[in-house]
Amino acid sequence: MVGQTAQITRSYSKDDLAAYAALSGAGSSSDHVPEPLIAALFSYLLGVELPGAGTNYLKQELSFKTDAPLIGPLVAKVEIMRLRPEKHLVDLWACCSGPDGTVICEGRSLVKAKDVAGAF
Repeated sequence: MVGQTAQITRSYSKDDLAAYAALSGAGSSSDHVPEPLIAALFSYLLGVELPGAGTNYLKQELSFKTDAPLIGPLVAKVEIMRLRPEKHLVDLWACCSGPDGTVICEGRSLVKAKDVAGAF
């Protein structure tokens, strides 16, 4: 349903950043969360929460406004903006904010879902 939302709150530690650096080969930074870890929060929401299982990413556009601080929780949220049941498409707005409410990034996602007409 248009307007339906899902969100997750996640804090990252220095150990999380070290594990990410080891897996990705990227350098580690001790003062902010890397952008791919933030984008992964949206992947989780879309694949597990809304629309959920069977969702396939088609497109994601994110605009990062500022670095995400390592201290405190991040809140990632997706909201259904448009449904196109005839094509099984769902357009969603995505936003991640920091502990003080500052917008870290925002953008849109386009996904293909199993049951656009009645599942949500």
